[in-house]
Amino acid sequence: MPRIRGILSVANRARRDMFMATMTIREREPVAGHDAPQTARELFDALPPLPGLRAEVVEGKMIVSPMGSPEHGWIAADLHDALLPLRREHGWRGSVGSVNVCIEGPRDSCAPDYTLAAPDCPRWGQSELLSSGVLMVVEVVSPGSAHLDRHEKPRVYATGRVPVYLLIDPIGDEPGVTVFSRPADGAYATTTRVTMGSPITLPAPVAFELDTSIFKA
Repeated sequence: MPRIRGILSVANRARRDMFMATMTIREREPVAGHDAPQTARELFDALPPLPGLRAEVVEGKMIVSPMGSPEHGWIAADLHDALLPLRREHGWRGSVGSVNVCIEGPRDSCAPDYTLAAPDCPRWGQSELLSSGVLMVVEVVSPGSAHLDRHEKPRVYATGRVPVYLLIDPIGDEPGVTVFSRPADGAYATTTRVTMGSPITLPAPVAFELDTSIFKA
């Protein structure tokens, strides 16, 4: 029994330390000369680096999530490789999960799993690309992001006038790939879906025939 009580005591102290660490982040002192953050966007701007985590502001909500699984990253990397000829032809740049996109208007900040843009894409500050200057954003659905990627992100990216939103869904009842295009009034006018493994056309400005069999395990 003493050994069990000792183990429980250590576990309780660990939980207490984790709780205090969380509270320290939440109650961090405001930067001198500035008011405390009043909105999710202001809190996002005030966040310190969060290694291993992805921070976003989606429809006014702060969302902090762990980085995806290796398989999740491999899908984005496979897309990056597939787009190599196109990127070389136009001089475009592709970013696998390392660039935030500022949604013009509400100033939400999304962290796509993949972003395609020209090198001179306009920016918000130094680290965010402006949504209307991005060529394409891509999300790879995972169990924790399913609702966000399938239902909220189309509205957000359309609001920001991102011309093409590619949704790669390897975990659906029928794994598939969906292309959203022609944003207008906060929605995409055109939606095209294929079963994983079939080709799909990425419309202008990307203008590329994508073989989605590269995403099949």
